[in-house]
Amino acid sequence: MPRAITLSGHLFLGSLFSAIFLIFNYSLHRIDEGHVGVYYRGGALLPLVSLPGYHMMIPLLTIYKPVQVTLQTDEVKNVPCGTSGGVMIYFDRIEVVNHLNQNSVIDIVRNYTADYDRTLIFNKVHHELNQFCSIHTLHEVYIDLFDQIDENLKQALQRDLLEMAPGLTIQAVRVTKPKIPEVIRKNYELMEGEKTKLLIATQHQKVVEKDAETERKKAVIEAEKEAQVAKIQYQQKIMEKESLQRISQIEDEMHLARQRSHADAGFYNIKQEAEVNRLLHTPQYIELKKYEALAQNTKVYFGSEIPQTFLGTDFFSHKDTKSNTNEDNS
Repeated sequence: MPRAITLSGHLFLGSLFSAIFLIFNYSLHRIDEGHVGVYYRGGALLPLVSLPGYHMMIPLLTIYKPVQVTLQTDEVKNVPCGTSGGVMIYFDRIEVVNHLNQNSVIDIVRNYTADYDRTLIFNKVHHELNQFCSIHTLHEVYIDLFDQIDENLKQALQRDLLEMAPGLTIQAVRVTKPKIPEVIRKNYELMEGEKTKLLIATQHQKVVEKDAETERKKAVIEAEKEAQVAKIQYQQKIMEKESLQRISQIEDEMHLARQRSHADAGFYNIKQEAEVNRLLHTPQYIELKKYEALAQNTKVYFGSEIPQTFLGTDFFSHKDTKSNTNEDNS
């Protein structure tokens, strides 16, 4: 009997430890940073979201799934695409950088499950790429419009997400070069080689033309510089001649002014002397001067006859004529 009780005790303890293990193993769980947890109970989504850290849940009845709410990159690989000409090509890898808003997690998971990116991104990439390829030729997809594929794909995905899943944002799309049939690829490589040669020849021609244009511009600049220098030198010579002419003219004007000043001074002196003489030479003054002159002579002759040595024959002839005239009158 005691042995039976002991066995029952061991079974009880084993069951208890198993229950505790199941509780902690299935109820305690961890949500990593950058994620949130969503919960299902009996297949139904519960309207709660758990933040990063440790959390508890009812074991066996409730399950959880982590959902990333930071930037994540979904890689869509080996996407087939048929061009308008019927050539099948494959895009090896397409990367879609997207971000899910934490406030929109419940609505998006409810509508598209926790694997929402499978429906909203992977499947949409296949659809949009096939739409693009079907209306363009191989040359357009592979070369002419390849640089536009990523931007067009981003806009198409975001346009649909605004209606279907608000809160999910496409940040960027990166598309790798598609794989094309080997024969066509070699033809494109040959064509690219010829284009490269043509581009090199064109660039060389442009360089030669640019060098010739540079030389021509240098010659024009040199000619313009020489012409400007000659013009400046010519203007300098003209200015020098004009300066010399102006200096000569100024000297002539100064000389003429001096001559005029001297003439005016001489005229003024003569005029003043004449005025002085007019005022000074009165009959009394003349009579005075006569006697002063006579007084200065060393010899004085008196009488009716003056020697011819002093007066000359004309004086006596004039005197005799005057005497005869006076006699006739008497």
